[in-house]
Amino acid sequence: MKMLLYKQKKNQNVKGNRLLISINVLGSAGPIRFIVSEEQLVADVIDTALKSYAREGRLPILGSDLHHFQLYCPSAGPDALSPWDTIGSHGARNFTLCKKPQAEKVGEDGKAASRPAIHRKASGSWKSWINKSLNMKIYSH
Repeated sequence: MKMLLYKQKKNQNVKGNRLLISINVLGSAGPIRFIVSEEQLVADVIDTALKSYAREGRLPILGSDLHHFQLYCPSAGPDALSPWDTIGSHGARNFTLCKKPQAEKVGEDGKAASRPAIHRKASGSWKSWINKSLNMKIYSH
């Protein structure tokens, strides 16, 4: 009897239709699938996706801060979905989760701080390479 009451209460909390959605994570092997209410906010869906991703032990490790991610819908165009939109408002069930692009840090002078260039450590100059090449002795039989 208690189980029946619990199931009824659980179903009463669900607003609107439920959808099985599929979220592709860039760099991951396959999509994450779970059921959501179509009235659920995009921010909540991102949070649920990150938790499911971590619980499954998927790689690469993403973290759990939903503010570092954006959800895209192919049918909504190239812009990310607003976190305050409902997930069912786009009529889609397939989405892509991406990390937000990192903004460049601005220095005190107002200019963008540039990252130090990574240089390959050279074993010598090109002149020394030529000298070594010319000084090689080729022996004939």
